[in-house]
Order: sequence, then C-alpha cells, then structure tokens
Amino acid sequence: MLYNARVRHWKPALIIDRYISSEVIRPFAGGLGLLVLIFVGYSATIQLNLAAQGQLGITSAFKLIALNTLITLEVLMPSALFFSVLAALSRMYKESEMNAFFAAGVSRTRILESIFKLAAMVALLTGLISIEARPWAYREVYQIEAEALAKFDLKQMATGEFVSMGSSKYIFIADDIDIQAGLHKEVFLHKRHQKDGRTEIIVAQEASLPVLNPGEPLTAEFYNGHHYLLDDRKKQDVSIRFKKLTVYLENEGARAAYRRKAETTEHLGNSSDPKDIAEFQWRLTTPLATILLALIAVPLAKSEPRESRFRSFFIAIAVYVGLFTLTSVARTFIEQGRLPAMPGLWSAYIVIALVLLILLKQPRLKPR
Repeated sequence: MLYNARVRHWKPALIIDRYISSEVIRPFAGGLGLLVLIFVGYSATIQLNLAAQGQLGITSAFKLIALNTLITLEVLMPSALFFSVLAALSRMYKESEMNAFFAAGVSRTRILESIFKLAAMVALLTGLISIEARPWAYREVYQIEAEALAKFDLKQMATGEFVSMGSSKYIFIADDIDIQAGLHKEVFLHKRHQKDGRTEIIVAQEASLPVLNPGEPLTAEFYNGHHYLLDDRKKQDVSIRFKKLTVYLENEGARAAYRRKAETTEHLGNSSDPKDIAEFQWRLTTPLATILLALIAVPLAKSEPRESRFRSFFIAIAVYVGLFTLTSVARTFIEQGRLPAMPGLWSAYIVIALVLLILLKQPRLKPR
C-alpha cells in the first residue's frame, strides 16, 4: 500500500513536469535554432567577406563562425528560455489550460517548480559554456586571427617602404618578400630608446613577421645579421653579429584583451584586478541568470483568456532589457572599481530576485 501511495503521489507530478517541459522545449528549440541561424548568417557575412579579401583562409573563416557561435550561446540560451517560457505559458493561459490546472488543485508554486527544474538543466549547460567552453573558444579565436593577420600582413607589407610595427615603436623596412617561406629579405629595424639614451638598429639577411601568441608578447626573428646599440651620449656603442635573433615587441593592448576573455576561470578567481573579478563573477552568475529569467517569465505570462498577449510581451521585453542593463551596469562598475567585489555582481541578482518576488505577489498575477 505504501508503494502504491507513493506511485499515486508522484505520477501526477511527473505528468505535469513532462507536459510543461514539452510545451516550453518546443519553442525553446525553435527559438534558439532561429537565433543561432541569424547569428551564423551575420558572422558568415563578416568572416567570408574577410576570406574573399584574402585576410582569412576559407577553413579559418568557418572555424571562426563556429567558435563565435559557441561564445554567443552563453547569452542566446537564457534569452531563448525566457521567451519560450513566456510564449508557452501565455498560450496555456489564453486557451484556459492554466485555469484547468488551478481547478484541478495545481498551484502556481507547482508550475514554478516545473519551470525551475527545466531551467536548472539549461542553466547547467549554460554554466559549462560560460566557465569552460567560452574561454577555450576565445583562445582558439585569438590564435586563428593572429595567424591569419600575420599571413595577411606579410602579403600587404610593401617592400622598400618603412612600416610601423604595431604599438612597439619599431620601424621596419625590407627589400624583398618570400611569401611562400614567410620571410622578408634584406631587412632593417630601427627603434629609439629615449629613456636609456640609445638607438637600436638591426640589419639582417632575413626576418620572419611577428606572430601573436595569445597572452605572450609579439616576437620577430632575424637571421644572419648585426645588432647595433648606439649610445646617443657617444659613450659606448655595442655591436653583435648573430645567426638568429629574437626580438620581443610590446603589445599590451592585445594581451590585456586576451587575458580577460580567454583566461581560465580558475586563474581569474585568484586575481585581485577589478576587471578580472568582473569577468569571473559574470561567468559564475550566468546559470543564476538563466534560472531567474525563466522564473520571472512565469508571472509575466499571466493573462486573461480574451486579453491580448502583446501587452504581456511588451512588459516582458521591457523587464528583460532592464535586467540585462542592470547586470551590465553592475559589471562596468566592478571593472571601474566603483562597486566592491562583494556584493559585486551578486547585488544585481538580488535586485532581480526582489523583482521576481514583487511580480509573484501582484494581485492580477495570482490565479483565481
């Protein structure tokens, strides 16, 4: 008898969960697929255009499209779930299915529980993307872009013209280019070190173009030449003959951008830099955002059978935009040091949770 009672108790609960989940999953899959398709089309337009200009290989272009799509899933999945819950429950209200649930003794708390279970599964996947997959994808994107940029710059760098090498203040000129080998011929490199009172000059038979390795300085390699350090104060000059010389170039802007987006979550968690803290908390709170957005959609979906659903959707969109704006502002404040690490980004989600409680207590949102 105990077994049968337990079966009778859990069977209706499982039926409700399955039904509500199926009603939400259908628009979620379709909506997410549509959002991904739109983004892929947008990304393909950019990447394939670069490939047509010779700045990217066709294989690299498709890799970048796939990696950038993976990165955007962190935002697309919570958004698709929010609007899917809103659409599914709005339809159930319009067709009086929710009234039938309430008449059968199913409380709104039970509906929230079903949505929470589904949202928790989506939040788990979103969290894995945010914490692990997104940083990995950024590392791959930077590597592909760096390699493509190096090859493109090699083709574009005209011989016999002085070229500034990024933010390193080095001036470079070559007499000839071997594109197949990726080498410049008969090269000359110059930089003025004002702080040390020296002028650096490198003259070599060959040199490879600088390659950006994410998180590392730009490097250029020179072969068979001379390295001169000329003392502007005319005290002592230095001359070195070399077979191979590696020069490290400054590129702090690219390194900083790489470090925040592509750095491992574990490393960010041990950092005291405000920008690292903001990135770390953003990754950790993505699952929470997914769940809260799905739960907020439940009271926002409430409407009368003959009431237009557009009103509810306009209100929902306003709430959705407001919540994302709130988290973005909080993240910016953390990066600027205007908001301490604690409560940090969590403060935005406390406000969102309060919004959820307020919506649940509104009289017009309660079942009759």
